[in-house]
Amino acid sequence: MWEIVTSLENYSWRSDLSKIEIINENQFIEYTKDGYPTTFTITCAEPYKRWEFDMENSNMKGHWTGVFSEKNGRTEIDFTEEVAAKKNHNETFCQIISEKTARIIRR
Repeated sequence: MWEIVTSLENYSWRSDLSKIEIINENQFIEYTKDGYPTTFTITCAEPYKRWEFDMENSNMKGHWTGVFSEKNGRTEIDFTEEVAAKKNHNETFCQIISEKTARIIRR
């Protein structure tokens, strides 16, 4: 599961993305199908345990944490996303994006 979630080259399971541009080992940009960019900066990478990053685009700024653990021979994952709208009218947008991301990751 770790390899699937953290891969920046093999993202075909992410139906919401058109591409990922790798800037350096700690930063990348995801582009939606409509070409809208979001910049991610990795803040923590503990292989098979924890992956965290800050994220920002013109509408929002936030932080994402993924915790990976093993229970009864299976991988358990806990993803937490904290998002703040940059403009008041974008609060609903941030909630919709967070919910959409959660649905994509659960697949």
